[in-house]
Amino acid sequence: MPVSRTPGHATGPHSDVLPTRPRPEVDLSDPPESLSEAAVSVLGWRGVALPAMTLLGRRVVPVAELVAEAHAERLCLGFGPNTDRTSVATWTWPEMVGRVPPPAVRLSGVISFARHWRTALGAAAPFARHCGAAMVLPSAVHGIDDYLDNAPGRARRHGVSVLTADDHTLRIDQTAWADTVSPAGSVTGRWLRELVYERLIAHMVRDVADRRGCLTD
Repeated sequence: MPVSRTPGHATGPHSDVLPTRPRPEVDLSDPPESLSEAAVSVLGWRGVALPAMTLLGRRVVPVAELVAEAHAERLCLGFGPNTDRTSVATWTWPEMVGRVPPPAVRLSGVISFARHWRTALGAAAPFARHCGAAMVLPSAVHGIDDYLDNAPGRARRHGVSVLTADDHTLRIDQTAWADTVSPAGSVTGRWLRELVYERLIAHMVRDVADRRGCLTD
């Protein structure tokens, strides 16, 4: 009696089974919070790495510094962070010249963290038109053909720098710059900076509160 076969299942000890190449374990050695400051240092960006936040629908770590004079001016005029994109869009209107608050942060760039290069690139690439963009991957990706064959070219084309992390150490695999960077005064550029401005202020307030708590302990 013939033996029935089910597609995709072995039917005997001599079935044709292709050997599979073992893949290295790929994961970041540390959480993004622990790697962010090191990434900023390696990249040579100015500013501090803020807590991860969602920008343009992507989870990234923004790196920014406060523009002290502009921040002081906005405090005096009562211009806090404006996170409403529709409102910020009006700042580019000709009739708004001289009535728009100055940018209070310098956005050096954003960093994405992921175990797979495609995920990290998808998160970082949209920002390359507005500021620096970088992605941090586990160093084990160097043993994956898909990364070696495709990631460097794709990252360079999108203007995203590539860093790899191994045992608490970061290194730059590739530095890339976007061919076209929109001015900081564009609607999206200004709106991103307002969102980061709000996060930076909250971070500074929290940092001050933590320091006062340490002094009173």
